[in-house]
Amino acid sequence: MTSESASIKPIGPVRSSEHTGSLAGLPPLVLGGATFNDQYNSDPFNLPVKDIVKRSFDAGVCAIDTSAYYGPSEILLGQALSDPGIAKLYPRNSYFILTKAGRIAADQFDFSPEWIHKSVERSLERLHTDYLDVVYAHDVEFVPLDDVLPGIAELFKFKDAGVIRNVGVSGYPVSVLVTLCELVRKKLGRPIDVVLSYSNFNIQNRVLKNYLPKFDAAGVKHVLNGSPLSMSLLRSQPPHSFHPASAELKGRVTKAAEYTVSKDVDLADLSMRYALRNWHAPTVIGWSSLYEVDRGLEAYWDSQNDELAKTDEVLVSQVQKILGDTVDSVWDSGLPENYTYTVL
Repeated sequence: MTSESASIKPIGPVRSSEHTGSLAGLPPLVLGGATFNDQYNSDPFNLPVKDIVKRSFDAGVCAIDTSAYYGPSEILLGQALSDPGIAKLYPRNSYFILTKAGRIAADQFDFSPEWIHKSVERSLERLHTDYLDVVYAHDVEFVPLDDVLPGIAELFKFKDAGVIRNVGVSGYPVSVLVTLCELVRKKLGRPIDVVLSYSNFNIQNRVLKNYLPKFDAAGVKHVLNGSPLSMSLLRSQPPHSFHPASAELKGRVTKAAEYTVSKDVDLADLSMRYALRNWHAPTVIGWSSLYEVDRGLEAYWDSQNDELAKTDEVLVSQVQKILGDTVDSVWDSGLPENYTYTVL
């Protein structure tokens, strides 16, 4: 570690080998692998993936979230994890791997048992492991919910065989995720273990937290929050071109960023602290450089600072006033019929 990174206190246990399938040992931050993809970086093969993984593990961020859909992400992470410099220090039982299956391309999905089986086997090979701590059915809102069930049933078969430790579902619309969890419990006779939603708990949108009681009622034990900066929306710079937020929301965020800059605070820093301070479960965050790793770790510890929390409270209140009626607003994602599906 550099002298700068060495001064950052680890956020959790380093090289712990106590977890045996339970997600109770997940650290508060999970290294997101979506950034190791050309959607976020023009040349992901030139990213310092090995160094990012090593720095993260050294800091107690002993969990990685990726997907078969994220371009070369699984391949790059597998190469990093099998590197002797990392593998010697961090054996497989000292970290968690969470990946996803079912989404193939932007507009291509396949949750058939055959494809899910193939995808899981491929992920195991790419990631150089004989088991996966979590496999999510990925972006489930884009197909009829009944069509997702066969793929989830296949994931449960892998779980029964010990190849997958936990079965999950991931996607954007929280209400649809709740409905699917209820459907799985009713039709397959067992609950989903873990849910991941993104851009749904942050300074602009708190919907995910409001639904926690419903996930609990459906038997879900763990709900993870992804992308606390809402896929680049909540920052001073313009969001990525693919961002689906409305022009009105983007405009309000621009005004909020101008306000925080006038107070010598970056909107991204304030937003990150808000999300980490108020979400009491793991948060998935993507990093593309060692600088971003260190900044993310600093944000975590800043979020635990009570004095800074008092200052942030004033800024957050003003930012949410600027956002106005776009607070807790969401964008459409997936099939309209999934929003009105009734579990019978």
